[in-house]
Amino acid sequence: MSTQVKITRVTTATVRDMKKKGEKISMLTAYDYPTAAAMDEAGIDLILVGDSLGMVVLGYDSTLPVTMEDMIHHTKAVTRAVNRAMVIGDMPFMSYQVSVEEAVRNAGRFMQEAGAHGVKLEGGREVAEVTRRIAQAGIPVMAHIGLTPQSVHQLGGYKVQGKDHPSAMKLLEDAKILEDAGAFSIVLECVPAPLAEKITASLSMSTIGIGGGVHCDGQVLVVHDMLGLFERFTPKFVKKYTNLNVQIKGAVTQYIDEVKKGTFPGPEHSF
Repeated sequence: MSTQVKITRVTTATVRDMKKKGEKISMLTAYDYPTAAAMDEAGIDLILVGDSLGMVVLGYDSTLPVTMEDMIHHTKAVTRAVNRAMVIGDMPFMSYQVSVEEAVRNAGRFMQEAGAHGVKLEGGREVAEVTRRIAQAGIPVMAHIGLTPQSVHQLGGYKVQGKDHPSAMKLLEDAKILEDAGAFSIVLECVPAPLAEKITASLSMSTIGIGGGVHCDGQVLVVHDMLGLFERFTPKFVKKYTNLNVQIKGAVTQYIDEVKKGTFPGPEHSF
């Protein structure tokens, strides 16, 4: 008689416990069913359906053109695939900046329509009230400070944040304000490692680094970057674990060659 192994879903409580135990949190982005299924089976803790899909999936130059409809569409695909990981929907540009009411409504759409388990939004103290109201609605909120891509024009480009004392202190204060507002976790992007370590030590919520050094409670990367699928540019914080772009080109080149020569399909592929 076969016994079925019960799969335990990763939740905000899991994430809090992992920090307490000193267990590192693994997180990657995903935007489609097969990728999310493979990650979930591999044991990833958190999956972010990032607005980075604008660049790595949809071909935009930034994340700014991504809409709520884009995000709902891709988040649905991911949540259909996942049994264990906690899925976080990334709130796109202008989905939470206009009003608190609209922000709560859009966060609710991620949960109700797309099946997400929480949302992420960018910004410091200026989004504290939005964070508080979304959390009060029963929706887990992951914060995001440092380099915030939706504000790239205001920041003057993709630059490391918090390099001088005043800006470092502001990031530290922002993190505490967002924790007080009800965020369960916070992404630290392109922040000097010593500052990220200090922020991590000062919070009871978990920190997820992307260009924040090894002392964050967890790490996140864009899956297309770490798999070598996106070649337009590679940030310094990315480690390429494989190069699927080269492998895909090789497979496609072989396929083209066999089709042209008439060696595919062979008898074993025909009826």
